[in-house]
Order: sequence, then structure tokens, then C-alpha cells
Amino acid sequence: MSVAVGIKDSLDPTVLTSSSASSGNTSADLQNQFLNMLVAQLKNQDPTNPMDNSQLTTQLAQINTLSGIEKLNTTLGSISGQISSSQSLQSATLIGHGVMVNGSQVLVGSGTTTPFGVELSTASTATTATIKDASGATVRTIDLGALTAGVHTFSWDGTLTDGSTAPDGKYTVSLAASSGSTQLVAQPLNYAYVNGVSTVGDTAKLDLGTMGSATLDEIRQIL
Repeated sequence: MSVAVGIKDSLDPTVLTSSSASSGNTSADLQNQFLNMLVAQLKNQDPTNPMDNSQLTTQLAQINTLSGIEKLNTTLGSISGQISSSQSLQSATLIGHGVMVNGSQVLVGSGTTTPFGVELSTASTATTATIKDASGATVRTIDLGALTAGVHTFSWDGTLTDGSTAPDGKYTVSLAASSGSTQLVAQPLNYAYVNGVSTVGDTAKLDLGTMGSATLDEIRQIL
């Protein structure tokens, strides 16, 4: 007389020991555990009530998905490291160059002025730059005309409204742009000199001296 052993009955101790030894959470550990359990179930299943094949297929698909995600994470980590290295190299090439970043500062000294700029998301039909001194008084208004969308850089000749030369010092510029009767957002830009590069975590920071620091994505134009 034969005796049928159910799945819930005690299994082979050697199989259980092998299964419990691999208690990790990686896809390889889960595959080993699953295969050990599968072998034990096949050995001890009730012939009158065999296992459902669809359940086995679903479990195998889930394990394969986990394995794929682990490989994808490893690949993305490698790509992220390569991007960080590339950004550091690109940042290093900017040392000694002038760049345009968000800001409204214009410096005047020894008869020269630093450039200023504007960034527009849409084209304008009229654009005006207003330059003010440290006290907030307007010293010059410049008509920049119609501009296309994007970044534009300008130079102020350093003369005031009355034609005299502006004293050395720090000035600010504000931009007003419109398209017909619609006012546009005009982001002012100022000049900065790249003195060096530092790395903060995985991010390369450009040392802009008195202008602070900036990342590559904050650079609007390289001069």
C-alpha cells in the first residue's frame, strides 16, 4: 500500500537546511531558495492534487524581473559615475574663461565695464535695460530693441545719461521685455570669471570668485 505525502508534511531535512542557508534578498538568493523549494514540492506533492503550473510561472517571472532590476541599477550607477567624471572634466576646461550666469550686477572700473545679458523664453518686440547705481538711482536706460528667444549679451559703454563717464563701482541692471502688449519674463544675466573648480559630492562647482559658485547647468553662456 502506497502512502501519499502532502506538501505541508515534513520535508527532507537536508533540503530545508540548504534552503534556509540562503536567506539573502538578492535575486540569486531568491532563485536558489525557489529552486530548492520547487524540488522539495515536486518530491512531496500529492499525485491527486499536483501543483498549479501558472503559479510556478508567475514566481519565476517575478524572480527574473528582480534580477533585471538589479542589473539595471548596477548599469545606472556606472553611468552616473561616468557622467560625474565628464562634468568635472568639462568644468575644468572653463577655468580662465568668462561666463554669464543669473544675476544683475555690472562692474565699472578703469574705464571698462563687465557685460550684462538677458535670457528670454520667447521672442520680444521691445527690450529695455535700466542701469542703476548703488543708491538705486537710474543712471542710464538702453533700448535693446527686438530680440529672439534665448540668451543675449551686451556691453555698456560706461557713459551716463548726460554723457559723462560713470564712476568706478558696482551697478545693477534690470530688464523689461514685451511682445506687443504682453509683458515677458526677462531674466537678467551678469558676467563672472571662472577661477577654479571644486567637487561637492558628485557635483562639480565652478568658483566664480566674488560672484559665488555655480554648477554647469547654471551657466547660460561661455564668453
